[in-house]
Amino acid sequence: MVKHCNAAEFEELLRTEKRPIVVDFWATWCGPCKMLGPVYESVEKELGERAAFVKIDVDENIDLAHEYGISSIPNVLIFKDGEVVDSSLGFAPKAELKAFIEKNL
Repeated sequence: MVKHCNAAEFEELLRTEKRPIVVDFWATWCGPCKMLGPVYESVEKELGERAAFVKIDVDENIDLAHEYGISSIPNVLIFKDGEVVDSSLGFAPKAELKAFIEKNL
């Protein structure tokens, strides 16, 4: 299940989650973000055992977005051991998003 996180919840997840963490930085007003949402959730249903999937609203978590250099959305970042290992900017169809995530697991 995709978890919606605030900054404090995300920082806790970075400390405690052993699996890779896939983060969708998004906003409610963003058209491509709305298109990516169902795709992201579908990929999570297939890969959710292998990684933690979270969404972070950049408007509600401005400091977190700045901390990770998010200037355009949607932006999917993959974290391993608390560090960003890869990112995917913009909308991606399911096969592309799934392949991007799988290569980082």
